[in-house]
Parts: sequence; C-alpha cells; structure tokens
Amino acid sequence: MNLKSLARDTAIYGLVSIVGRFLNYLLVILYTYKIPAESGGYGIVTNLYAYTALFFALLTFGMETTLFRFANKADADEKMVCSNALRMVGLVGVVFLAAVFLFLRPISGALGYEAHPEYVGIFALITAQDAFQAVMFSRLRQQRRAMRFVALKFAFIIPSILLNLFVFLVMIRMPSLHDIFVRFDYGVGLIFFINIFCTTLVSFLFIPEIKEITYGFDKQLAKQMLIYSWPLLLLSLVGVLNQVADKILLPRLMPGEEGMVQLGIYGACVKIAMIMALLTQAFRYAYEPIVFADSKDRNSPATLADGTLYFIVFTLLAFLGVMVFMPVLQHFVGAGYRVGLGVIPVVMMAEIFMGVYFNLSFWYKLTDQNWWGAIISAIAVAVMVAINVIFVPKIGYWACAWGGFAGYGIAMLLSYFIGQRKYPIHYDLRGIGLAVLVAAGAYAAHAAIVRAGAGPVLSIILGCLLILCYSAVMFLYLRRVRQQTKKAPTSL
Repeated sequence: MNLKSLARDTAIYGLVSIVGRFLNYLLVILYTYKIPAESGGYGIVTNLYAYTALFFALLTFGMETTLFRFANKADADEKMVCSNALRMVGLVGVVFLAAVFLFLRPISGALGYEAHPEYVGIFALITAQDAFQAVMFSRLRQQRRAMRFVALKFAFIIPSILLNLFVFLVMIRMPSLHDIFVRFDYGVGLIFFINIFCTTLVSFLFIPEIKEITYGFDKQLAKQMLIYSWPLLLLSLVGVLNQVADKILLPRLMPGEEGMVQLGIYGACVKIAMIMALLTQAFRYAYEPIVFADSKDRNSPATLADGTLYFIVFTLLAFLGVMVFMPVLQHFVGAGYRVGLGVIPVVMMAEIFMGVYFNLSFWYKLTDQNWWGAIISAIAVAVMVAINVIFVPKIGYWACAWGGFAGYGIAMLLSYFIGQRKYPIHYDLRGIGLAVLVAAGAYAAHAAIVRAGAGPVLSIILGCLLILCYSAVMFLYLRRVRQQTKKAPTSL
C-alpha cells in the first residue's frame, strides 16, 4: 500500500473537508443562536437538505464511482469516459428541473411547503448543479488534481460563510431589511438563497473542465457505464436513505409544529457528531482512487486490509476526543437545542459503522458485483425505517439515532461476512479488536469520571490522559505490525 501517497492526498482533501466542516459548525452556532428552537426553523433547514441528499443520489446515479472504474481500465479513453458521464448526468438534471418547475406547487404542497414553493424550486436548482459538479470533482480526484479540487471547494465555502454572517449578524439588525428576514422564517429562506448563489458561482468556475463534454459521446461505452452504474444507483439511494430517511420521516411521524421542533434539535446536535462523516469523506477522497488503481495487481487485498485498520483506529480516536471535549463542544449549539446532546455518542458510532462499511464495500465494486451493495444497504435501510416508524411517535429523535446505529451496524456485518466468501481479505481482526476494546475501556472510564461528579476541567484533563493511553497502545501495535511486515518474505 502506498501509505505516503494516501497520507499526502488525505492531508490535502482533508484540509478542505476539515476547514469546510469547521466553518459549517460555526454556522450551526449562528443558526441555533439566532433561530429559536421552538420556531422549528432549523427543522426546515434539516428537512430540505435531507431531500436534497436523496435527489442528489438519483441525479448522479453512481456516475462518480463509474467514472473511476472506467477511466482506470486498460486502454481507457479517459476524456470519452468523462464526456459520457457529464452528458448523461446533465441530461437527467435538465429533465428533473423541467418536471419540478412544471409541477412546482403540487410538489411543494406534498412536501409541506405550500407557503414557500420557492424553497422547493431553489433546492431543485441546487441539486441539479451539485450532481453535475460531482462528476467534475470526481474527474479532478481521478486526475489527482487535488489543489484545483480544494480551490473550487473554497470558492463555495468562503462566499457562503461571508453571506451568512451578513444575514444573521448585520441584516437582522437593519430595520429596513428586518421584514424580509422575518418573512423567510427568521432567515431560514435566506440560507437557501445564499446556497443557490454560491453553487451557481462554482458552476461558472468549472467552465474549463466542463469543456470536456465536447469530446464526444460513445453509445457503446455509455451502455457499459449504465450497466455498471445502475446497481450503484440502488446502492446510493438506500445508502442515502440510511442517512436522511429519519430526517424526512420524523416530521411526518410526529406531525405539526412539534415534529419540526424535534427535527431542529436533532439536526443541530447531529452536526457535532458529524466529525465522523468528515473523516470518512476525507479518507474516501484519497482512498478510492488508490484502491481502483491498485486493483490491477495482487496488492489490492493488503491495501483494503490496511486501510480498514487505520480507519478504525483513527475514527475511534476522534470519537474519544469528541466525548472528552463535550463540555466545550456543547456550546456549538444554542441553549435551546442542547437537550438533544445525549444522542451524539450513538450517532457517532453509527457514522463509524458507516465508514467501516464503506471500506468493506470495495469487494463488490472490484468484482463488478455492485448489486450486493444494493441488497445489503436495502436490508439496512429497512431496519432503520422500521425502527423510526415504530419508535419515533414514542421517543422522538432518539429513535432516529438508534435507527441509524442499527442500520449501519447490520450493513457492516453483512458486508464483512458475505465479502469474506466472495473476495476473501485478511483483515487484521486482532488489531481491530484491540482498538475497539481499548477505546471502549477509555470511554467507560471517562463516563464513570463524569458520573462521579468531576467538573468540566478535571474531566477533560483526565479524559486527555485516557486518550493518550489509547494512542500509545495503538501506536505500539501498529509499529510492531509494520516491522513484522518488513521482515516477512515476499511471495513470488
């Protein structure tokens, strides 16, 4: 495994992910301090972005991974692969926009936004552009153009941050503009206008890359790409449903104002737990191109095994860090939202399961059996939806947290056991087990310290010592494994 390349690319992609997510965390502070929890305004934000994620999966229909797969095949015409992907995603996006704007009012009413159909129209435009841009960002990753990738990501992040600060810190205090602020649900609607502006800006900046669409269209290649991608579409849909179905279902299972209030609380607290999604995304951006490149030789199983071990070790470290510094991190949401902080450990573990499942999922991608991913994810989403339907009316957003935990946990286990039969990989179960046991012990010890009445400062200090113990144990183990690997004879 090219660990140096993985570390370098992870650092570059991780930079934009970390900075972008951190700035988004700051926006959560802004939103939850300025939008009252009882208004349900942040619930509207959470709900509409959940629908966006779902339709994004539909509009990309697996073309991100398909581009990687076909561009890395022997004798592949990379430009033709990219041109095909752009044309197909672009056509689907245009049809989607035409359908939404033709039936805008009925769709808005069905989603519960009959008073603000412009919200639905804005999100349709955002989703179509995001889908098209996703292919371009995948092309940049496939070409290892990390700096261009980062520059375009920041072209969205920086204007978005500045405009949000203007709306919630300046505009709210201007009497001449205050009526506009109130009309759009205490600034909620203005968040969406900012998003569409920044998304469109990035689309214009992508013009040099979009020119590849003029390279041509290969019908035979397109057919092969679609055959490969349709199971990925199912996989993406059920995968996204695992992430957003709870945020779509909660207001419907708990109708009225209370549903949006609970969704707002849950959505705000989940943002703190999303450090796991941040690490998973950064790891994926660097890891996926390397795996598909290495799939041409026999070292790929070792790549997958190493990547899974390192992922688990470092995400458990992040989990402990968030738990230890919770007395500080709780201030990332307004006081009215902190009642939901208890779900964070559950949601973070669900995100770890999701990340492990992603690492385990390469066996069916590399063997062109993507339909297995769709089956596994469908089972997981069925479990998650069932838990939500049964328990949301009784325990509210706690059912959402446990639903995700169960859904991703089942997906992870199924992928491992089926994968070992279809594409055996010698994962370091000993190292993984050690990381889980030590992290669980550190977490339990810290929880006992908090229950014993230790103040925030003392609990953080003792928690940091526990984190150091975990880090030391895993560092020594990983160093020993690497030394043994170097000493092992190379098989011919």
